[in-house]
Amino acid sequence: MMIKYTRDTMSQIYLDALHIRNEVFVHEQQVPLELEIDEYEALTVHFVLYDEHDHALATLRLLPLENDQMKLQRMAVIKEARHKHLGQQLIQFAEDFCREQHVTSITLGGQESAIAFYQKLGYQVEGERFMDAGIPHFTLTKKLT
Repeated sequence: MMIKYTRDTMSQIYLDALHIRNEVFVHEQQVPLELEIDEYEALTVHFVLYDEHDHALATLRLLPLENDQMKLQRMAVIKEARHKHLGQQLIQFAEDFCREQHVTSITLGGQESAIAFYQKLGYQVEGERFMDAGIPHFTLTKKLT
């Protein structure tokens, strides 16, 4: 496995991230494309996990916030690669990246169905359930040390 990242929205890494997001969010979860691709694309760092054959399997992006925080967004793993701990590997890589950037905490809006996954990685639920793109979410946060 290899993880690559970019801020370049013209790069192959970004295009691979978009392909995964399109498969998972737009096709599987029926999120409208105009909600999936947003005004933050060029402001975020896009991460993609590849297998040994250079096939893109998982993605997430990090949006810089104020006060040394990052927001983890668009976490997705293609259907054929789920339940192989790839999401966990990708998040741990992104957390290490954040530590190198002196980020002190990560926040995210996690789908209700994925809350246990994020909690196993040390994220804490904050606040009430909310809807995003017609899907129930919760805000979760993790302090980095």
